[in-house]
Amino acid sequence: MTANEKEIARKITGYLDAGARELKSGTAYRLQQARAAALARLQDPKRAPEMALAGAGGTLGGGRPFYAQVRVWIGVALIAAAAFGWQQWQAYQAINEAEEIDAHLLSSDLPIDAYLDRGFQVWLKTAAQR
Repeated sequence: MTANEKEIARKITGYLDAGARELKSGTAYRLQQARAAALARLQDPKRAPEMALAGAGGTLGGGRPFYAQVRVWIGVALIAAAAFGWQQWQAYQAINEAEEIDAHLLSSDLPIDAYLDRGFQVWLKTAAQR
C-alpha cells in the first residue's frame, strides 16, 4: 500500500468509526453478529467458489433477470437495424447521384464524338469515383 492509499484508508476508517458511534446498541450488536458469521463462512473452504462469485449472482446470466437480458438484446438489434438502414440509405443516395450525372450528361449538347473519345471516358470514370 502506498502512503496515499494508507491516508485514504485512515480517513475512511475514521468516518466509519464516527458513524458506528451513532448507532443504537441493538443495531451495533446485530452488525457484530453478522460480521462474525461472515468471517466464519470465510474460513470454511467449501464456500470458496461462492465467494468468488460475490456480486455476480452466481448464475450463468450474471444474476440479471430475464427481462433485463431481453432489453439488452433488443437494444443491440435496434442499433444493428439502424446501422443497416443507414448503409442502405447511403447506397441509395449514391445510386441516385450516379443516375443524375448520367441523365445530365446524356441530355447535354455534347456531340457524339465527345462520348467516343477515350480521354472523356477516363474522365467520367474518375469523376464517378469521387
